[in-house]
Amino acid sequence: MFQITTTTLVPALGPHAILTAMLAPAFFLTATAALLASANARLARVVDRLRVLIAIWKQEAPDSGERDEQIQRHRERAHLVLRACRLLYGALASFVGTSLALAMDALLGFRMSALPTATAVIGVLFLLAASFAMWREVSLAVRSFDLELDHSLMQRRD
Repeated sequence: MFQITTTTLVPALGPHAILTAMLAPAFFLTATAALLASANARLARVVDRLRVLIAIWKQEAPDSGERDEQIQRHRERAHLVLRACRLLYGALASFVGTSLALAMDALLGFRMSALPTATAVIGVLFLLAASFAMWREVSLAVRSFDLELDHSLMQRRD
């Protein structure tokens, strides 16, 4: 079960155990892919909304100042989602790297055990940063919606 070496005890892992360890990052890959799909859908909706606002913006209207603010808020949202997407792609790469590092570590006799752990931690940090970017974007979306709703209600009262 264990090999005795001059420095430490190293577990003798067979190919099935190594493959199982390589699949562990798949859970993170799946979660990251779901978040990435959601972020891409949000980005598409923001871009569509921006296109509508720009089309309306071209028409001179009395509330063009409000539209300028809406465009700026949606532009900021688009950049936040883009940042989240980049971070999520970094997380995907890190988790794939973790699987590869686990395989390389096994092939090299478990001499680089810190590398798989480091790549996994980097991936989790990317996920954390992407979550904060998406949190900011969702908050901005709700704030923008509230402002647009308030503006519409004020127009109806006038």
